[in-house]
Amino acid sequence: MRLLLIIVLSAVLIVADSRFNQVTEIRSAIGTGLAPVHWLGNAPSELSDWVAGLFTSKDELQAENEELRARLLILERRALKYAALASENNELRRLMNSSEVLDDRVIVGEVVAVSPDPFSHEVVINRGSRDGVEVGQAILDANGLMGQVQQTSSFTSRVLLVSDSSHAVPVEVVRNGLRAILLGNGDTDSLELVHVPDTADIREGDLLVSSGLGGRFPKGYPVAEVDRITKEQGEPFVKIEATPLAKLNKSRLLLVVFSPEQEATDQAQETAPATGADVPEQDEVR
Repeated sequence: MRLLLIIVLSAVLIVADSRFNQVTEIRSAIGTGLAPVHWLGNAPSELSDWVAGLFTSKDELQAENEELRARLLILERRALKYAALASENNELRRLMNSSEVLDDRVIVGEVVAVSPDPFSHEVVINRGSRDGVEVGQAILDANGLMGQVQQTSSFTSRVLLVSDSSHAVPVEVVRNGLRAILLGNGDTDSLELVHVPDTADIREGDLLVSSGLGGRFPKGYPVAEVDRITKEQGEPFVKIEATPLAKLNKSRLLLVVFSPEQEATDQAQETAPATGADVPEQDEVR
């Protein structure tokens, strides 16, 4: 009887979650309660880094400082170049009577846990609903698109990586604008480009960026690079494998991207008359 009761209860919860979306708040509350567990699990790594920093020599610190200074100069030079290009791009958009596209607002998050399920490619970051994170937001690392927010709680969010077998990204080829769908296949080192006809102009080494179709991912973020193209005789589509640019199983610091619609909503809420307690400000990176 206990086993039967558990089976019936599990079936009811599954149906309520998949059809009626009734347990989202419960899952969010459980995620909030598990936040200290994620922090404790991440504590040994932070402690070891802190201890290692105590024994860093002065010469090593000076060498690292000089390297960071050199990188800063390089990045500043690139920023000046990109600023000029952005200004030129905005001017061209004005001439074409098109809306200006500004840099998306982002906040920095850190990976605090990884899903132990080998068939589910998910990570947990230390940014949640109190930071304005919502389900569906794009996640980046320093190299490219990592995935999207699948579930949020007050202090953490669960991110579904692009390599997960249930994940898909609308992309386009930078060289010619060819559009296609990039699917995850459970391999962090390989993605699959589907529904590409054998007559399409696509080559090995082509860069794939998010196309912005569907409104889920912002347009223009690097996603993958075409690695291998296989054409089978008699088949209408070619098999294309691509290598993700993001370090899916290595990156620790990530960027949570806010869409222009979210930015407009946040600004509207800030300018609206306050009806309750003040909301604490959060650090932002632009």
